[in-house]
Amino acid sequence: MMAKNVSGGITTSAFVGAAGTGKSQRAQLVASLLDADYIIDDGLVIYKGSIVCGKSAKSERNQVSAIRRALFQFEDHRREVISFFSSAAPARVMVIATSDDMALKILRRLGLPAPSQVVHIEDVATPEEILKARNERFNKGQHVIPVSHVLVRKNFAGKLVGQLRVFWKSKDKREGEKTIVRPPFSFYGDVHIEPEAIEELVSFVTGRTAQIANVNEVSVKPDEDALHIEVKIAATLGDKKLIEVASLLKNRIATSLRYFTGLDVRSVDVIIAEVRV
Repeated sequence: MMAKNVSGGITTSAFVGAAGTGKSQRAQLVASLLDADYIIDDGLVIYKGSIVCGKSAKSERNQVSAIRRALFQFEDHRREVISFFSSAAPARVMVIATSDDMALKILRRLGLPAPSQVVHIEDVATPEEILKARNERFNKGQHVIPVSHVLVRKNFAGKLVGQLRVFWKSKDKREGEKTIVRPPFSFYGDVHIEPEAIEELVSFVTGRTAQIANVNEVSVKPDEDALHIEVKIAATLGDKKLIEVASLLKNRIATSLRYFTGLDVRSVDVIIAEVRV
């Protein structure tokens, strides 16, 4: 039996396998075997081959954002999916993940119960099939999303490569459909950004802002899934008022960090420690 959330009426299972081993390619079949109504895959909620909620991690343009999207670390994304399952209950949900721990993290973020049934890719695919899937991923950079070509086009930032129809039908006689895609980045493992790298990026942006004479100090404080930045500067008098310089710098730092790292910048504090004439 699957674990059950008594209050929400949601039961869950998990389909687990390393990146590039063919999970999404077999997602609809495994969901049918587990009698799951919904599939959670890379930030999307899928029902009978259609996207009903969420946003694909493959719609992100950098690795960090993609990881955060898949783990539902963007608050608006997380709330949207939580709200959907609140109205969809009772239901059976299968989450696709690269590890048992990742499956648990996703379900916890969404307020869903832990799975009592876990299927690993090795249970449904031969070593030869897994090797072939990994070759497709590593050599061609191709991913599979278990939804139709048209639906993926509206939810994906990379290149659409092709589409597949499966040779089985679910219990309600609906055929599955899969889309082959190539994300705008290649990602095969964990990404870790040292605070020093963030500090250097902040210093770089600050030092190239008009009327900034010197970067005295940069402090980076992680806060769960977000960052708090504090930068102390020496400014010079010029065309802009100092308050305008500080405001411009705050926006440049926040925008640059979000663009280059995909991280959420919660706050940027600019302290003008000295003024040079």
